[in-house]
Amino acid sequence: MTADVWLPIPPEEIEGLPEGPNYRFWNGAEEFPADPADCVFYVVPYMKPAGVGVRPLPAMRSLKVVQTLSAGVDHVTPGLRHLPPGVRLCNARGVHEASTAELTLALILASLRGIPDYVRAQDRGEWLGGFRPALADKTVLIVGYGSIGAAIEDRLAPFELARVARVARSERTTARGPVHQLTELPALLPEADVVVLSTPLTEATRHLVDAEFLARMKDGALLVNVARGPVVDTKALLAELEGGRITAALDVTDPEPLPADHPLWRAPGVLISPHVGGPTSAFRPRAERLLVEQLGRFLNREPLGNVILTTGAMDG
Repeated sequence: MTADVWLPIPPEEIEGLPEGPNYRFWNGAEEFPADPADCVFYVVPYMKPAGVGVRPLPAMRSLKVVQTLSAGVDHVTPGLRHLPPGVRLCNARGVHEASTAELTLALILASLRGIPDYVRAQDRGEWLGGFRPALADKTVLIVGYGSIGAAIEDRLAPFELARVARVARSERTTARGPVHQLTELPALLPEADVVVLSTPLTEATRHLVDAEFLARMKDGALLVNVARGPVVDTKALLAELEGGRITAALDVTDPEPLPADHPLWRAPGVLISPHVGGPTSAFRPRAERLLVEQLGRFLNREPLGNVILTTGAMDG
């Protein structure tokens, strides 16, 4: 059987692709580039509407690897039930850290320093002064301390923070300090001036930020979501925003894209960016390096990086 590799980037544009497979370009078009049954390594199209990336999976009977170009894999996991046992799912760890961490800092600084207010004042030709909070001397809590969470802390380091607290699924120690378990959130939330969400979307983290979570945040705190929209209970967040007790900066929302008439657009104290943490000029070179590395490992029968799960070995 012919071994095909499906790529969402034209193969001739990727320097260093290993020789051997038939490279097929598919970026979510209606027509498939070849018979999906011949595909052994499938790279999922990036930033496509829900359902596009999983469409060929039921016919990919020879598949060995599903590689995403996103850090999260929640858009792919519903299609894994169609695959035979032994297919490895890999994410794009190493691709989005720089871009997402940059945007996180931009959202924090813009929110604290009132940049949206200044932009609106500029449109009106109004000189809008005033006293704003600084990031210096603040306590920042990072919920979801994987590679993106660590990259965010790297960029926070020069800002003279009072403290960075870190939370992840499991407790551990890093060079920068301890990482707490999720169960310690209730004690950590009241101390944080800025709460950054960078956790994957799983059943454990869906609506992690609910009314109880938000109620524990200190008055005037800023919630920043660069994770996934459903990590936050939108209704509960709206209630807090409309009361003016906290503010928010959201790169992701639930629902997404946010409908034009959704009240979140007009809620006080919220800054919304349209899920742009990853798609920047930093994406392509890092994505291409990942694909060259992973395909080289695959063809040389070496262990793959970034394996999230293997079908047939999933919990439950």
